[in-house]
Amino acid sequence: DLSGSITTPDVKLNLGGEFLKESTATTFLRQRGYGWGLGGGGAVVYSNALLLYNFREELDIDLKDIYYKIRCVLMPMPSLGFNRQVVRDNPDFWGPLAVVLFFSMISLYGQFKVVSWIITIWIFGSLTIFLLARVLGGEVAYGQVLGVIGYSLLPLIVIAPVLLVVGSFEVVSTLIKLFGVFWAAYSAASLLVGEEFKTKKPLLIYPIFLLYIYFLSLYTGV
Repeated sequence: DLSGSITTPDVKLNLGGEFLKESTATTFLRQRGYGWGLGGGGAVVYSNALLLYNFREELDIDLKDIYYKIRCVLMPMPSLGFNRQVVRDNPDFWGPLAVVLFFSMISLYGQFKVVSWIITIWIFGSLTIFLLARVLGGEVAYGQVLGVIGYSLLPLIVIAPVLLVVGSFEVVSTLIKLFGVFWAAYSAASLLVGEEFKTKKPLLIYPIFLLYIYFLSLYTGV
């Protein structure tokens, strides 16, 4: 009769600075040549930092960059010292998309179709502004216009709760709406309308202003 014992070696995997001890069953299968069925070396444990890193790398999301751009749009005054050109020169997709989706959420009023419509207006409205800017001689990319137009919806989001409070006061409500539209249009135009337009600036500022009026109309239902 054969007798004996199998000792389990203390096998550890080095996973980016963390060690994971293999179970007895995993070690036994690996010793018998069945390690190929363990999914590349057993269970893999990712730390929260590693998951966040992969999330940012795969989707190209930088939360600090998005937060800085939000501040640049909400506070467009040059005296505040923000490098506002980063909104135009370093465009991203997820930040503007989040702003547009949030604006869509507060514009619902039980009409779910408005979400897709606002996203459509954002995409094709930005395309219209882009084509007009290129015709007028501006050196701007479609991604830059898409980002600036999306981020500049933030002023309309800011005035939304105020409109809920003063909605019964027609004059005050109208003034706040005008203020929000001018705020949004100024944030976008100051980034998109550069010195290359010279005397043609009104030809680009006017459609930007109309675009935000339409966005506001989708929120208010007018």
